[in-house]
Amino acid sequence: MTETMSSPDRAAQRISERPVPDLITEIPGPKARAAVEFDEAWTSPSLPRAYPIVPVRGQGMAIEDADGNLFLDFAAGIAVNSTGHSHPRVIGAIKEQASELVHYSASDFYLPIYAETAKAIADIAPISGRLRTYLGNSGAEAVEVAMKLARHYTGRPYIVGFLGGFHGRTYGAVSLTASKAKYHAGFNPLLPGVYHAPFGRVEDLKWFDDVLFERLAPANEVAAVFVEPIQGEGGYLVPEDGFLEGLRELCTKHGILLVADEIQSGVGRTGKMWAIEHWGVEPDILLVAKGIASGMPLSAMVTRAEILEHWGVGAHGSTYGGNPVACAAALATIELLQGGLIENAAARGDQAMAGLREIRARHAEAVLDVRGKGLMIGVELASPQLAEDVQWACFQRGLLVLECGKQTVRLCPPLVVSASDVDTGVRIFGEAVAEAASHPGEVAGAAAAAGAMHPDGEVDG
Repeated sequence: MTETMSSPDRAAQRISERPVPDLITEIPGPKARAAVEFDEAWTSPSLPRAYPIVPVRGQGMAIEDADGNLFLDFAAGIAVNSTGHSHPRVIGAIKEQASELVHYSASDFYLPIYAETAKAIADIAPISGRLRTYLGNSGAEAVEVAMKLARHYTGRPYIVGFLGGFHGRTYGAVSLTASKAKYHAGFNPLLPGVYHAPFGRVEDLKWFDDVLFERLAPANEVAAVFVEPIQGEGGYLVPEDGFLEGLRELCTKHGILLVADEIQSGVGRTGKMWAIEHWGVEPDILLVAKGIASGMPLSAMVTRAEILEHWGVGAHGSTYGGNPVACAAALATIELLQGGLIENAAARGDQAMAGLREIRARHAEAVLDVRGKGLMIGVELASPQLAEDVQWACFQRGLLVLECGKQTVRLCPPLVVSASDVDTGVRIFGEAVAEAASHPGEVAGAAAAAGAMHPDGEVDG
């Protein structure tokens, strides 16, 4: 009996037989434009769409849109699709789990795969000692539970974040966020007792003694400091050596919990499992989301057992957190990360940085900085308009990238990216920079005038 190929398998084969990128219509095409028009009639206008990509299928590094165009994905769903699109081992784990049990709430009952996933994440956490893990659905949820736990455990009221930091949009998480004023506009009063410190330079740590502890809140009333080891939405900002080490010393001195928000920077993206490991710093609490389950909704908070055991039954929970299907995807993802994807992220990151620095040398007036670690790379342009133009010019050429910060374009491809993919992505990025720099304000301006781009041209996360 002849085996017939399933429809998804046929679609994957069609993608694998084509070059990437491969554009067969104008960008965006007619079906994509129709999808955008339908979307804008029914969805919340709060969603900050970057540009009109309408994905319907993904395979490896490729995204296929509604018109059949193939794009090379250097955005990864905002650093989420860590193992690429539809990795067979992840899909196999999802299918197997879904055939047995799609959902039963781990908040009220005992799911073996929930505990297995909690242990697997704790085993790779950069925290010593006996650990325990709480599972949620999103990064913002992980931030919220950590804020609650920090106050409960320490008995202290105040929490510190950093200027430029992004932690989510729920009320607690957005109170901690300080990357753009628009996230707070119209929503005040926000959560009280939250302060924001300057980020990134060793000398910025003086703020704690000179400003916070001296004038605003005594050190013995500060519960926790939340920090992204490398800021994400704030501009892919890498701190100076000594900054995170000094922050750890300060927190230890005053009995303050150090919370590492690794929601975007973690899970192998920087060439190590966790970005904070580049500086040899151990947090008290680790926050995980985005890439941990290759696109399935899962987040985690990991901490020393004595901290999490401080509160009791009913202090926090989640109906969907640690969903069995998402847990299965996470377990497969962790195996793939440990099986070579982290090393690939380091090597391909070095390759990409070298190519991007050559672009900077050729376009010194347009490209101000190339920074990052591993496959968490930010290219700072000379102006917000130029960053928007470069993003659009990449899209027009079949390369998906994302703006962040004030005038930075981030490149955060899936960790399965190959050397040839990097060569292609860097080449296209260089072409986009050349076009945008030679026609300032015209590239994305024409797209916006045609109604093909969100008026803000911004994304979050």
